[in-house]
Parts: sequence; C-alpha cells; structure tokens
Amino acid sequence: MLLEAVRTIHAEGAAALTLRGVGDRLGVSRTALYRHFTDKQALLDEVAAEGFRMLRRALVEAWGDGGRAGFDAMGVAYVHFAVTHPSHYRVMFGGAAEKRQPRPESDDDDSTEAFQVLVDAIVAEQAANRVRRDDPQALALYIWAMVHGVAMLTLDGLLPPPTTAEALAGLAIARLHDGIDR
Repeated sequence: MLLEAVRTIHAEGAAALTLRGVGDRLGVSRTALYRHFTDKQALLDEVAAEGFRMLRRALVEAWGDGGRAGFDAMGVAYVHFAVTHPSHYRVMFGGAAEKRQPRPESDDDDSTEAFQVLVDAIVAEQAANRVRRDDPQALALYIWAMVHGVAMLTLDGLLPPPTTAEALAGLAIARLHDGIDR
C-alpha cells in the first residue's frame, strides 16, 4: 500500500492521493485499506514516517566511523536521499504530513530521530574538539537548513546548468566547515 501511495505521489502529487485510487490500483476494496489507514492523512503520515526511517538509516550509514569524512558523508547522504526519494521527501517536508505525536507503541518519533543522528554526530565532533562548542541543536539546525536548501533547489529544478546537486552539496558542506569548525 505504501509503495503504491508513493508511486501516486511521484506521478501526480500528494493532493491527488486517495485511498480509493490506491485500492483500485492494487485491486483491493476501499474497506481493506481502511483497516490499515483511517483516512488519507493517516496514509500520508505513514509515508512520511517511512521516509524519516529511511533518512535516519542513510544518515547513520553515512556517519560510519565518524570524523570529518563521516560528517561530510551525512550531508551528501541527506541530499542524495531527497533526490532519490522525492515523493517521500516532499511528504516529509512539504506539509502534507501532519506534525505527529510519537506512536503509542513506541517512544520514538520518526521525524526527530533522523535529526537526532545529526545532533549526536555534532556532540561527537565537539568531544573530539573538531567542532565549535555552540549548542548542538542550534548547529544541527544550521547544517540542516543548508542541506535542506540544496535538496529543495534540486528537487524544484532551480539549479542553473551546469550546477549539479552533488557539486552544490560539496560546496555547501565545505563552507559549513568554515562556520562550525574549531
């Protein structure tokens, strides 16, 4: 169901998504879908949650052994995620998904766990005396704003030729170090 919802969002946008349409494409009744999702918003929220889980995994994997290389890889991974999963990304950050409370079965909030990976990386870099000792949350927001901007410019087709997402992400990450390195 989620895969079909993502396909629909990719082809037609989140506004065009309906439970009935997803059901028709999957060949299942609308009633069957309502057993899993109470309404369209619940389906969009789950697409966003899946996206945040995928983004978190990508960031953790990119961090690897840490250090500057891991830190830089996280920035590239963020932009790469947005470019390779634009439907998830647009639902995650485009306002289609509602701000959700943590799921009752878990204390985790998918939308904050991915951000926490960045905060934890900053704390590790601060402990190694490689990053300014500013508030880690504030530094994480600063970094996130930069890579999010690169991602959105790319997704919206606003990068002038011959600029590529990879080139702009590399430049942005290099300049980030000017602002955060000790």
